[in-house]
Amino acid sequence: MKKIVLSLLALAVSAFALDINTASAAEFVKVKGIGAKKAERIIAYRDEHGKFGSVDELKNVKGIGAKIVAVIKSES
Repeated sequence: MKKIVLSLLALAVSAFALDINTASAAEFVKVKGIGAKKAERIIAYRDEHGKFGSVDELKNVKGIGAKIVAVIKSES
């Protein structure tokens, strides 16, 4: 039974896809390494500069580095 629950949980997590141009703060917080403050900064940057042309542009947001960008690329 435990294996079934863990399998279902893994499936639910892997089904999560993040669109950086429409994601809410709650969706960004689900990404490992992004807390509420970073999520707010990403959205503020997006609101000020418009849509991101690529995930790599997230590096322009204070506190977002290569590690977080790599995680987001794997989830987008």
